[in-house]
Amino acid sequence: MTYRDIFGSPVDLTDERWRHIITQHPEVAVCRERIGEVLARPTYVKRSRRAEDVLLYYRHYADLPGGIYLLIVVKIEIRSFVLTSYLVDRIRPGETLWETS
Repeated sequence: MTYRDIFGSPVDLTDERWRHIITQHPEVAVCRERIGEVLARPTYVKRSRRAEDVLLYYRHYADLPGGIYLLIVVKIEIRSFVLTSYLVDRIRPGETLWETS
């Protein structure tokens, strides 16, 4: 599946990556329909402090169990792709590239 992010760039979610996500973070299995929304309309986008070519897309969802934000981790390349996704209760520190006002 290919999505467009807030910056207009295509982001792929492969079947292999989706299997990784639901195996490692099964609580995200109910969120597949929300991935496009997180990428297109995030609350925050941060650059990873571990890897300059990785962006962290956060969107707040009060109705999700076990967390407040759905986080989508994206590797930025010629053809960007989702690395993983999981629920978090806070925004990590780092360079903010986008913030909903």
